[in-house]
Amino acid sequence: MDLVRPPLATLLALLLCLPTPASRAQTSAEARSNLVSEPSALRSAQLQGDARILHALNRFTFGPRPGDLKAVRAEGLDEWFNGQLHPQMLDESGLDMRLAQYPAMQLRVQELIYRYPSDALVRMAMNGKVEIPADTIERAIYENQIYRIRIRQQGLGRQAHKNAPRNAQPDATDANNQPETVIDSESIRAILALPPDQRLFRLASIREPAFDTLIRSLRPTQRAELVADMTPQQREAVEALTGPEQMAVQELLAGRLLCDVYSNAQLLEVMTDFWLNHFNIYLHKNEQMPYYLVSYERDAIRSFALGHFEDLLEAVAHTPAMLMYLDNVDSVGPHSLAAERFKQNAWRRPNAKHQDPPGINENYGRELMELHTVGVNGGYTQADVVAASKVLTGWTVDHPQFGGGFLFTPNRHEPGTKKVMGLKIRQSGEREGKELLHMLATRPATAQRLSHELAVRFVSDNPPQSLVDHMAKTYLSTNGDISAVMETLFHSPEFWAQSDERAKVKTPIEYVVSAVRASEADVTNYAPLINQLRLMGMPLFGCVQPNGYAWTSDAWVNTSDLVDRMNFALLLAENRLPGVKVDWSQPSSANWSVGAQTAPTPAQEEARLEWLLLPQGASATTRAAVLQEFQHLQSQNPRTSARMRPVAAAQRSHFALPQAIRAREDALLAGLLIGSPDFQRR
Repeated sequence: MDLVRPPLATLLALLLCLPTPASRAQTSAEARSNLVSEPSALRSAQLQGDARILHALNRFTFGPRPGDLKAVRAEGLDEWFNGQLHPQMLDESGLDMRLAQYPAMQLRVQELIYRYPSDALVRMAMNGKVEIPADTIERAIYENQIYRIRIRQQGLGRQAHKNAPRNAQPDATDANNQPETVIDSESIRAILALPPDQRLFRLASIREPAFDTLIRSLRPTQRAELVADMTPQQREAVEALTGPEQMAVQELLAGRLLCDVYSNAQLLEVMTDFWLNHFNIYLHKNEQMPYYLVSYERDAIRSFALGHFEDLLEAVAHTPAMLMYLDNVDSVGPHSLAAERFKQNAWRRPNAKHQDPPGINENYGRELMELHTVGVNGGYTQADVVAASKVLTGWTVDHPQFGGGFLFTPNRHEPGTKKVMGLKIRQSGEREGKELLHMLATRPATAQRLSHELAVRFVSDNPPQSLVDHMAKTYLSTNGDISAVMETLFHSPEFWAQSDERAKVKTPIEYVVSAVRASEADVTNYAPLINQLRLMGMPLFGCVQPNGYAWTSDAWVNTSDLVDRMNFALLLAENRLPGVKVDWSQPSSANWSVGAQTAPTPAQEEARLEWLLLPQGASATTRAAVLQEFQHLQSQNPRTSARMRPVAAAQRSHFALPQAIRAREDALLAGLLIGSPDFQRR
């Protein structure tokens, strides 16, 4: 990882001045309090014109792209927002073409986990509990992974592979008594020269450990050649031969970032991100979780992100991902048939005294109320947690190792009537859970809590209570219609208050995605972006605790995190993230040009790039700091300064300045702007 360059102290000092929740909230609250008794003053203090459009783009999208301001201005802000509330009406053909590169992400969980097996399924195949597929490619995927698992079980681990010679020519035979493939430069060239379909079958025929030796022997250009001209399914098969579970994880994360960057339905993607955090699930809970998260995001969260909250809540409650994450699959009613049978048969088990009887797991019942609905101050007690957990006994997953779906098992369900927060729920099996979810979804406390969360996400770290109350009223009057609540927020005077303009500090995912969108980067490899989010402390699906990541500034404004952001900005701008390509030489859709006959001084180039990256404009302090750091870094670069000495200032034109130097200057200026405090606010 590149370390931030020492001369960036000025910009880092500015970054550390980003508003904290306390300081910014106090300023905003004071500004609002001065206007409470003056409705006309409140109206006049609202954002107007282009500032209003940019405010909406910064809050309801992952950040504006060059040209978005002009497009929304032409369409009309109200019309644009109405279109965002109805994403099914938007053209997503460009997004669909990119998503087509990940066909596995459209599979049902059962098929996904069978084709690209988890380690748990592979171990079952090793033990003869699962039949290895007969298909040549799928069989090779299983056999390769079986070999790796056996290596780990023998205590050799990955280090054994790393220490193996790169041009290994083993004389041994594989598990099927077939001669090992010799891996040398000639054999690699022969494989790369094959047509795509033959190349794939040739790879599938190479047994371990020769296959891993081959993959490690490839140079980056050869690795690209290996999958060149392959169909998306063939490319996925190659990745699965290397590691099926890793392939599923990488495509899950890549697909999420792809939608965030390239979707025209930006409000849908922002709301999907919001609900994925609200109903947080940890990626590495178990070996099946990555596969279930594909369906969780696609079928539960995104499908209901702008619908009715009760439908969303029920969809989440029926997902294997949530039931496994919060351990409801292990919850058994203490008076259920399953528990009674356990007690009756206890004497037959030799080690019965060491086995605890099945019982209730309170994790989901507690988080359902504390985090998903009414909140910690929503009026429930520990007795309500126990009762809710009893209601949800029997809600489990059908053979999760095979990718099975939701299953209600009556013999594990606690019988009898339960009482939760004053609601008497009579015994009715699975229907009891639906009654519980309906009660929680329609509580005024839930309306308040969700409205406050949404206001924090879209307005400020300390939103005005008047706005929260207005949103909660809409929630209750529309049976929890999320789109209606968002429309209320959009039309509220509090949302457009000048005091809250650019008051929110971007979270890492908002920062990374907004930078990619603003730079109009062409992303063909999402792994570097995924890694950058991990370095910034916000890995996708990486929050272990069920409360999710914070939306407020205090979680993200510190020296270490800001250094990581500056490093990312420079890596992105200088095209040092493999598979993420940026071209700063083009004026793009912003219709800006300094003219071929002018002398583009650093200040002029900064103005051009600022217009692309910060359409709302940078502050004078930020602009001065960027130019100061640019000059300092240029003077510290021997190659650049030596080449520029013969070029007089008056001769600095697009023709006089060498292309390589000009590109390097633009990249440095763009990186400083992306790393600036103005870009990190929304």
